Amino acid sequence: MRGAVIHAPGDVRLETLDDPKILNPTDAIIRTAVTCVCGSDLWPYRGAEPIGVPHPMGHEYVGFVEEVGSRVTAVEPGQFVVGSFATSDNTCPNCLNGFQSNCLHREFMSTCQAEYVRIPDAQGTLVATEGIPDEEFWPGLLAVSDVMGTGWWAADAAEVRPGSTAVVVGDGAVGLCGVIAAKERGAERIIAMSRHASRQRLAREFGATDIVTERGEEGVARIRELTGGIGADSVLECVGTAEAVRQALHSARPGGNVGFVGVPHEVSVDGQELFFSHVGLRGGPAPVRRYLHDLIERVLTRRIDPGKVFDLTLPLEQVAEGYRAMDERRAVKALLRP
Repeated sequence: MRGAVIHAPGDVRLETLDDPKILNPTDAIIRTAVTCVCGSDLWPYRGAEPIGVPHPMGHEYVGFVEEVGSRVTAVEPGQFVVGSFATSDNTCPNCLNGFQSNCLHREFMSTCQAEYVRIPDAQGTLVATEGIPDEEFWPGLLAVSDVMGTGWWAADAAEVRPGSTAVVVGDGAVGLCGVIAAKERGAERIIAMSRHASRQRLAREFGATDIVTERGEEGVARIRELTGGIGADSVLECVGTAEAVRQALHSARPGGNVGFVGVPHEVSVDGQELFFSHVGLRGGPAPVRRYLHDLIERVLTRRIDPGKVFDLTLPLEQVAEGYRAMDERRAVKALLRP
């Protein structure tokens, strides 16, 4: 099969790889319908994370079941399935508490920019749709496997409630999906922090009521100006840099909450400052599996359309261009068709 392999910063290649095989009775093999490049893939691409030896890339996927292990009964060959970037048995104590991304048997997917993918713990990880969805829904369902699920987790962790004010820090795919989540959860005011006109337009289409272009302490001051000097009830941090986390914490009101879902890089939190702020802080890898059934239904009933974050569609053989376009901010998110 063909799959993407990263060799060094800025060097992603499509190569011929061994076809995946069932290794454990809990595995499944899927034929990829569509996959994509994630913003978090840009960390190693930009040299901000070590690469080591060349290795496959990708953790977002939807597709058709080709084969299942002997202990997989929840899905069967021929079905269209959506999964999560973090596998889960969906039966361990952490899964039953709703934190499937911390499953005791968790594996992080890392080979999905390819024609076929092995899914560990398929019984608990995969959810089959009813019938084969029309292709127009595939981008939205692909978003559910990560960025929409992560945006929803950001809103959940930040405790977005009906009538509340929410701030979204970050205008990438996760941040834009966070706007969708905040609106779906009933926020009355949604302030998107963005400097890019095309992303601002999409944020407004998704439900943002205000746009703040300033960053850092200037951005915080603008948020406080918009919220009567107090700060927001909920802040969704969807970037992962030190500046973004600091901006998020300072934008929340006393008693407010920050949901941080951007993979942190060089982030530290001042304990004294957090203690006296009365701001709640929760985050981590999104428990996408917790939300799959709900989000799949919202996509298929056209209640939400997170697939709009894909503003570049390429054949899989042009995966390197997908990385370049996102790195150069010519695209929010690149969808790849095998």
